[in-house]
Amino acid sequence: MRGLNLDQLITFATVVEHGGFTEAAGRLGLTQPAVSMQIRNLEERFGVRLVERVGKRALPTAAGRDLLPFIRRLREEVEAAAVAMGRHRAGQVGRVRIGTGATACIYRLPPILTALRSARPGLEIIVVTGNTPDILDAVEGGSLDLALVTLPAGRPGLSIEPVCAEELVCVGPRDGPGDGARSPASAVAPAALADQTLILYERGGTMRAVIDGWFMAGGIQPRPAMELGNVEAIKNLVAAGLGRSILPSVTVGSPQDCDRFAVQPLTPPLIRKLGLVLRRDKVLDAGVRAMVKAITDMR
Repeated sequence: MRGLNLDQLITFATVVEHGGFTEAAGRLGLTQPAVSMQIRNLEERFGVRLVERVGKRALPTAAGRDLLPFIRRLREEVEAAAVAMGRHRAGQVGRVRIGTGATACIYRLPPILTALRSARPGLEIIVVTGNTPDILDAVEGGSLDLALVTLPAGRPGLSIEPVCAEELVCVGPRDGPGDGARSPASAVAPAALADQTLILYERGGTMRAVIDGWFMAGGIQPRPAMELGNVEAIKNLVAAGLGRSILPSVTVGSPQDCDRFAVQPLTPPLIRKLGLVLRRDKVLDAGVRAMVKAITDMR
């Protein structure tokens, strides 16, 4: 109802509850004239008398008595709204939508999400995976709150802050062709992979662009036999002896991976950086702030 003032309704109910304007003024921290003005404005709004004086007491009219149950329900809803907003303010509830690449989703986010869910069980966390350009579009458009993406990346309206760096390594099958020809610690240059069967990330993503740049800096144009978007699929094909790949070292660091893969450093070294992405004008609620802190703590 346009123009209906909640404060006036509460003032009216307080006058009735305490039987007078002066008593209500003391309860509400107002002057007696201010209380009288609010009641008069409310009566003008409804076009009916709401309060009548009987002796020294202020009592509700028939219209006023009918209005009181509505005010009681409004008070309950306002109190419930305050409690709900308090939960949001404390970060106990809410929703965070984060975008990232498949590799970061598998190897970086799980401990972050586990800790957040433990600390804030009412917080809904939605994870979307994709290539960096698509994720940046979603953050820019507001369908994602933040993102963790491979750098370099840049958009005028986005704040992009590096949070961690990962070494990329050459990964081959433990018993694959040529595995015994070099020490596991020996570094691999682009030229050494020129004639190898390569299984690389699919085109279109920043990770693939970083890898292609490393090859081209060494005078090699990579021609992979297979291109996939899923790091676990790449690992399974490499483990089966179908080729070699270049992957972040974090993806092949488990004890099981040590038994499956021969891992060698690259020369020159190749590092990929992950960055935290937010819209510059983004209003950060408590849930988003908690996610931002957890990601920046990766440093």
